Amino acid sequence: MPTTRESLKYEPVELTFGTSGLRGLVTDMCDLECYINTLGFLTYLDSANETHNTVYVAGDLRQSTPRILRAVVKAVRDAGFTPVYCGLIPTPSVAFYALTKNASCIMVTGSHIPDDRNGIKFYMTSGEVLKSDEAGIKDAVAGVRAAQYALPAADSYFDDRGSLREEVGMPQETSEAREAYLQRYASVFDDQTFAGKKIVFYQHSSVGRDQFVEMLQKLGAEVIPVGRSEKFIPIDTENVTATDQAYFKQLASEHQDAFAIVSTDGDGDRPFVIDERGVFHRGDELGALVADWLQADFAAYPVSSNDAVDTYLHEKGIEATHTRIGSPYVIVAMQDAFAAGKQRVMGWEVNGGFLLGCDVEIRGKKLQALPTRDAIFPIIVALRMAVESQVAISVLFEKLPKRFTDAGLIDNFPVEISKAILARYANDTTDTRSELGRYFTADKGFGGVTQTNALDGIRIFFDNGDIAHLRPSGNAPQLRIYSEADSPERASGIVALALAEPDGIFRQIEKDYS
Repeated sequence: MPTTRESLKYEPVELTFGTSGLRGLVTDMCDLECYINTLGFLTYLDSANETHNTVYVAGDLRQSTPRILRAVVKAVRDAGFTPVYCGLIPTPSVAFYALTKNASCIMVTGSHIPDDRNGIKFYMTSGEVLKSDEAGIKDAVAGVRAAQYALPAADSYFDDRGSLREEVGMPQETSEAREAYLQRYASVFDDQTFAGKKIVFYQHSSVGRDQFVEMLQKLGAEVIPVGRSEKFIPIDTENVTATDQAYFKQLASEHQDAFAIVSTDGDGDRPFVIDERGVFHRGDELGALVADWLQADFAAYPVSSNDAVDTYLHEKGIEATHTRIGSPYVIVAMQDAFAAGKQRVMGWEVNGGFLLGCDVEIRGKKLQALPTRDAIFPIIVALRMAVESQVAISVLFEKLPKRFTDAGLIDNFPVEISKAILARYANDTTDTRSELGRYFTADKGFGGVTQTNALDGIRIFFDNGDIAHLRPSGNAPQLRIYSEADSPERASGIVALALAEPDGIFRQIEKDYS
């Protein structure tokens, strides 16, 4: 009798961890693979003494999410836990609720990536899975995989395509996580917070599109929902396209009395703050303003952030540290700072997802810690800052030093070549600088290479003030470029030079390493 593995009529592709959570093509995320990874995670919880009877489960609005949720729920039950289905809600919503219950949770989401991909994000009772947990989870998953593959095919829950043989009934949906997240902010910001202000909310396919509109309304705003889509839109705060920018300008033109235009990515953990002119403001700068308003004494954020953030926080007397890219690294830096005696600890990513590392008092009211990326909190704070200062959103961001950034990515960039690039330029040497200067040349407007930083990717500093940061995706054949310059035109130009097809800087590097 054939085993389950022998009966499969496809070649399984194992899911891997990216910067945060598992990601993969929907075609690879069959029921069997999702089940194996979820059961492995829950097995790891037992070994780490992180047991709790209940596992909260939620998802985003991708077409593949309901199917994956059923495989996840099946695994939760088979592990001996009780799944509680919180519905299709933002990642920070289910994460916050699970933290208040000292329970683990699982979010099915691909965040901002295209609809042909999805992901699973695991939370332990203590919060996000950290990089230090990944090896143990992988080992547990490997054990589950071996056991499932060794089962006789006739005894498996899965057919030869890796699909569940029988329909899995979902638990009755509860709205408690949704309501707890709304109350988190309503308890600190009252119904006059945005009184008399019109806020345009770009809904697209964000899973929080209705919840966030309701939240802003509870805080007194007149909210105009726009752009609702039943087709998933992979909008990304770190890859704001020319089409996105044109749409933001259009919205500003159509709603000239709007105080701000706001939105989030697909799972509600990356914020879009767009001013009254239709100009999008990056998440690293947003984080700096929020930290200032919260009177932070410590901030952690990735090395890819605009150096204007460093200058601004230094001037405000806020101690700061750079981390590798990804919320797990930011969380560890926050934990270390809190253990060292810091009292108002927070962090953020360049994508704008804001992490609150400890409880803080705001206007005499306590806001509980939420050490995972959140989008609506920095949106609320930024808009409130502008209200209190009686200025437009555009004026608010003028507080920051005048340094400009842009970002973009190129698809179909071989992972093997990305790894070779990282290995070749891992050390800041004269040879490294000289070689990089062959691609980032004077005729393209670059000065001489003065320094490199390989904390995460390759960050290249030039003597004319330009910065170019190359970073491969953690789980896709993509290479990102982050730029920094003294003008927005130059920052955009650096990105364009890197991504140009067919012979831009990235493709030149690819040819040399092929």
